[in-house]
Amino acid sequence: MAWDFETDPEYQEKLDWVDQFVREEVEPLDLAFPHMQFVPLEGKRREAIDPLKEEVRRQGLWATHLGPELGGQGYGQLKLALLNEILGRSQWASVVFGCQAPDTGNAEIIAHYGTDEQKERYLMPLLNGECFSSYSMTEPHAGADPTLFKTQAVKDGDEWVINGWKYFSSNAKTASFLIVMAVTNTDVSPYKGMSMFLVPTDTPGVKIVRNVGLFGEPVNEGSHALIHYEDVRVPDEALLGGEGQAFVIAQTRLGGGRIHHAMRTIGMAQKAIDMMCERALSRETAGSKLADKQFVQGYIADSYAQLVQFRLFVLYTAWEIDKYNDYKRVRKDIATAKVVMPTVLHDIAWRAMQVHGALGTTNEMPFMGMVHGAAVMGLADGPTEVHKVTVARQVLRDYKESDDIWPTQWLPKRQEAARAKYGQYMELEVGNL
Repeated sequence: MAWDFETDPEYQEKLDWVDQFVREEVEPLDLAFPHMQFVPLEGKRREAIDPLKEEVRRQGLWATHLGPELGGQGYGQLKLALLNEILGRSQWASVVFGCQAPDTGNAEIIAHYGTDEQKERYLMPLLNGECFSSYSMTEPHAGADPTLFKTQAVKDGDEWVINGWKYFSSNAKTASFLIVMAVTNTDVSPYKGMSMFLVPTDTPGVKIVRNVGLFGEPVNEGSHALIHYEDVRVPDEALLGGEGQAFVIAQTRLGGGRIHHAMRTIGMAQKAIDMMCERALSRETAGSKLADKQFVQGYIADSYAQLVQFRLFVLYTAWEIDKYNDYKRVRKDIATAKVVMPTVLHDIAWRAMQVHGALGTTNEMPFMGMVHGAAVMGLADGPTEVHKVTVARQVLRDYKESDDIWPTQWLPKRQEAARAKYGQYMELEVGNL
């Protein structure tokens, strides 16, 4: 029987190095170059960041989610969980370590489904950190229901012509290419009638109408593009995987992406707890430190309990993925982690903000950004409500309906069964009392 809660010493040494490296070298990038992690490197930024990437490579920690044949270490999800919870403390960390979203998911599906030519043209520059990509799937009218997508790709000789609108195509404005999901066959189910295409962003007809920002960002200076694809022509070689394979490819991509979001959220929530505890020990009011106030102690206890439970569940889910090598088999627990994640981050960040008082609500502390990040996590890769439905359906598969008018745990019936099984002993017991 194997049941272990320890990290092997060799890998723990690597994690200790990552912890110090991120704290001393990477987290300052969030303040030196805020919101620029997906802007192609040039000038002084390149001078500052390229050496950090090289150090990560020397440590054997670059793009560890990929196999050795693609320049990574082939780490399983459990190792990635322990690594990503450290990287989650910094916006720049995933870029410096070559594992930033959405590029990790895009690299994964190109590695799985791309041709040799596609890998050479798109995957290798992505893995080398020399370009960014965008996953162009969501549409303005469809929300979380991809079966309503209208963007179409029509075959014209040896080319495909793409027309339609896509929304929230993250990092499109700085991406070198887009992975576009489009309807290619209207005569079959949407699950079999959609395909994916690799489209360079400078292809004629790719029009970024506006860049949508998140809360607090200036209008039209965000990174989530509304794109109009107008008579965009791409060669047949742009098809990723095969015609009608979009849903299969998407699930390969999104399963890993969801659990990686959860891993990084652990680091962000832990950072909020760290700040809350420091504040509690540093601030005095009404005759004693905040740490002595029962309300604050409650905040700390509740936050610790939430995070420990969430972290253990994420680690368990990562272990399951490694064991079964099948995202579909672990779908229930991936969806559960996705459901729990925004609540954990929101609750802990909110309590930490409250402990900091008025300062906590200002733009001089990161808490409102964390709270907003929790809202984003509740929608990214599918809204919480959709994943709750998935979890419920998966759980219900392990049960069956009662074959009686009464529930199986109805006590009168169970008491009757108990008397039938142990009646002779019960009578003796009653007689002796």
